[in-house]
Amino acid sequence: MSSKKRALTMAGVFVAGVIGGAALMYSDSVYDAVNDALGKGATQNAIGSVGGVTPIDVSGMDLETALKAVQANRASLLEQQMKDQIDAVQARNDQIAKLNQALITANRLLGSFGGDAKADTPVPSNATSGAIAAELQTALKNASLTDPLPTTKGQLDGLIQSIKSQIDSLANSQQMDMLRLQSLSNKRNEAFDTMSNFIQKMQDSRSAIIGNMR
Repeated sequence: MSSKKRALTMAGVFVAGVIGGAALMYSDSVYDAVNDALGKGATQNAIGSVGGVTPIDVSGMDLETALKAVQANRASLLEQQMKDQIDAVQARNDQIAKLNQALITANRLLGSFGGDAKADTPVPSNATSGAIAAELQTALKNASLTDPLPTTKGQLDGLIQSIKSQIDSLANSQQMDMLRLQSLSNKRNEAFDTMSNFIQKMQDSRSAIIGNMR
């Protein structure tokens, strides 16, 4: 077999290997996007924008470049999703901190009642209780709570239970957020590793083809 025939055979195997490898390396949706971009079954020549990632026009790209562009776009998308998740986790942390401050202040106001105070006992009207009540109002506002400032012990007890319930709810959601953040981090790292391995494999295949043409 001549050098040119060997080169053509190697090139054919190379392209077939890229297509087969892509089916394994990428999700079905990504692989379909590449096929569409290359005109196989559709006329769409761009991979659309998702989550703020810039669309990719692959109409003028060869197969290798198109696959690299798709994988880079996937890595960027996961990077953006991870950033959004971190922002969400931080926002929940901030809200929990504000609710905790409101809870601490509410418990301080509760301490101003006597041990035998009943639910309908009004909030003490002395200067100390008034100052704490003002702090509580500010804390409620900072936590974006619309609950009115309590005027009796019963109302204050209800407010304290409401704040505790919200803190528990956010804490439970925070656990799910952290699990999702870990999952996104793993997928992001996997995407970058896959892209690096893909580029290395393409370089090795190209070197092999050039070597067989000599």
